[in-house]
Amino acid sequence: MSIDGVSLGVPWQVSAFQILDGAPESAELVARIRELRARILFDAGRRPDFRDGDEYVDDQDLDFGAWHFVGRRETDGPPVGYVRLSTPQTAGLFQSRAFLGDGLFEELLTQEGLGIAETFEHSRLVVEHRARKLGLGVYLNAMAIAAARCLGAKAMIGTSGTADGQDLFHERFGFRPVPGTRRYVAQYTEDVVLMLYRAARGAGDYTGLVEHLEQAFSSAVVTPEQALHRLPEAHRPVSVPARTVPAPRPGRVVDTGAWRPVLFEAPSAGDRRDVDALLASGQVREVCDTIEEQLRELVKSREPGRKLVGAELERAVAEQLAGVEPASYGVWAWYPWSGRLVHLLPREEFRLVRTDRNRGRIERPQQRELMARRVGVIGLSVGSSAALTFAMEGIGGAFKLADFDSLSLSNLNRLRAGVHHVGLNKCVIAARQMTEIDPWLDIEIYPAGLTDANMPEFFSGGHGPIDLLVEECDTPYVKIAAREHARRLGIPVVMDANDRGLLDVERFDLEPERPLLHGILGETTSRDLLDLSFDQTVELILTMVDRERISPELAASIPQIGRTLSSWPQLASGVALGGALTAEAARRILLGQPRPSGRFYTDLELLTRADRSTVA
Repeated sequence: MSIDGVSLGVPWQVSAFQILDGAPESAELVARIRELRARILFDAGRRPDFRDGDEYVDDQDLDFGAWHFVGRRETDGPPVGYVRLSTPQTAGLFQSRAFLGDGLFEELLTQEGLGIAETFEHSRLVVEHRARKLGLGVYLNAMAIAAARCLGAKAMIGTSGTADGQDLFHERFGFRPVPGTRRYVAQYTEDVVLMLYRAARGAGDYTGLVEHLEQAFSSAVVTPEQALHRLPEAHRPVSVPARTVPAPRPGRVVDTGAWRPVLFEAPSAGDRRDVDALLASGQVREVCDTIEEQLRELVKSREPGRKLVGAELERAVAEQLAGVEPASYGVWAWYPWSGRLVHLLPREEFRLVRTDRNRGRIERPQQRELMARRVGVIGLSVGSSAALTFAMEGIGGAFKLADFDSLSLSNLNRLRAGVHHVGLNKCVIAARQMTEIDPWLDIEIYPAGLTDANMPEFFSGGHGPIDLLVEECDTPYVKIAAREHARRLGIPVVMDANDRGLLDVERFDLEPERPLLHGILGETTSRDLLDLSFDQTVELILTMVDRERISPELAASIPQIGRTLSSWPQLASGVALGGALTAEAARRILLGQPRPSGRFYTDLELLTRADRSTVA
C-alpha cells in the first residue's frame, strides 16, 4: 500500500507516549529519550556539542509534558528515529520561543491570529541515516502532525535546520519559513529557521498520509511502562525538574534571541531572591555594579553649583540613600543576550544623570517632552544609525522598528554591530543596542518588515500611535505606502539618502495635502510600484533621490551594480551622518521648532573644501 508516494509496506512501528511531570517512570524515560536523540544528533562527530566525554547529551526540560514518537523497523527492534510534539501546556519552554525571544514569539502569534492554547510545537525530528533512505523521517513527521491535529492543534511551530534541506523537507508538509528568522546556530553547526504550519491547510504533499495516520494515532499510543520496556537503558540519570524556564549549564551564556532586558527592583525582597537565583544559575557572565559612582553623579547633577567633593560629596550621597544600603538601591537590569547583570539608578534618576550633558542644548522640560514621544523607524541599515542616535540623545521614549532583513557580513562596513550578530534580525540588533543605552525604552519590533497586514498597527496600534516616521527602506512600494499612511494620519516623515548628506523632510502634520516626496513621482501610488524589475527599481530610486544631484561616485557606480558591484555602495561615514541629520530634524519637529519640508544637503566634500576654511 502506498499513500502520497510513501510505501506503507515498510513495517515501521511507531510508539507514541506522553511523559508527565511527577510520574514514577518519567525521569528514566526522559534519560533514555535524551540519549537516543543525542546519539543520532551527534552524527559521528558532525555535531560535537551533543557528546560530553563518553556520554551523549541533549538535556531539555521541554521533554517533560511532551508527546514522544519513537520509530523502529520491528516492534521490539532498536529505535532508529524520533520526533517530539509539545503541547500548549509547556508553551513557556518552547524551543521556538527561546529561539525568537518572548517578545518576538508572542508578536508572531499575534500577527498570525493565533493563541497559545491552539499552537503546538514540533521539534527534534532525528532519524538514523540507514532509516532516512527508507522513508522513516516522512512517516514520523506525518505521525506528529496527525497527532497534533487529533489533539486539537490549529497550528504548529518549530525550528528547522537548513544544511541538509530539512527546511525544504518540512515545506513539503505545508510548513512555511517565517521571514527574517534564519540565523546560524553553533550547536547545530548550520543555519536554523523558524517554520509555521496551519492545520486547516492540509499537509502539503503528504495530506493523504497525515489523514491516514490520524486514524492510526490512538493505536500507536503506549503506556509509559511499555515505552520504558522498549528503550535501551541510559547511562546518565535524570531528575524531574520543576516547571520553570530551563537554566543553562553553569558558566554557559545562551543567546536566546531576546532583546528586552529584565528589570529587578533592588529594594524588593522577591526581586532580590530572583537575582540570587539568576546568579546561582550560571547564566550571568558579568556583574556590573557602579551604583555608588552613579549616586555621586546624581547628587552633583542636581546641584552643580555646590562643587561637591570629598566628605561633603559622601554626605550628599548618604542623604540620597536615606539609610538604604547601596546594594539595595535602584534596579538590576539583566541582559540575557550578553549575560550581563547591571546595577542602575531608578528610572527617573538614571535618565536625569544620563541626559545631564544635554542641558544647555535640550533643557529638562524639553527632555521630558521628547521622552513622551513615539518614533517609527523603517529599515534598520541606515535607520539603525538614526535609532541609536535618537536613543542616545533622548529623542523618543518609545520606538517601533521594522525590518525583515538579517545582518550579513557585508553590512558590517556601515552598521554598528559585531561579527557575533551576523544572521540576527536587524530589528533585534538595534533594539538590544538601544536598551543597553536605556533599559526603560518601550520598543516594539516588526521583524517581518512593514507589510500591508501590519502597517495599520505600526502607525496606530500596538503600544500607541507614532509621532514621527524615519523612513530608510530600499523597497519603493513600502517607501510610498508608508508615506500614504503618514500623510493620511498627519505624521511627519524624515529620510536620509546616504549620499551627499541628503536630508528629506515632509511635514504632513502641517501640510496634510502635501504631494508625496514633494511631487517628484507625480500621481504615482504605492499600487503602481508592485512587481518591479531590478532595473525598474533602480530607475525609480534614482528618480526619488534626484539623479541630477547625486554624487559623481554614486552616478558612476550605478551602471556597475550587478556587474562589478554586488549592490549600492554605502559608507559608515555617510550612515553616521544620516543618523545625525535625522536626529536634528526629528528633535526640532517634535519640540515644535522650525524645520520645514524640503530637501537639504550637508555635502561634507563641498563643506570642507580648501576655499571654505576659516583659517587664513
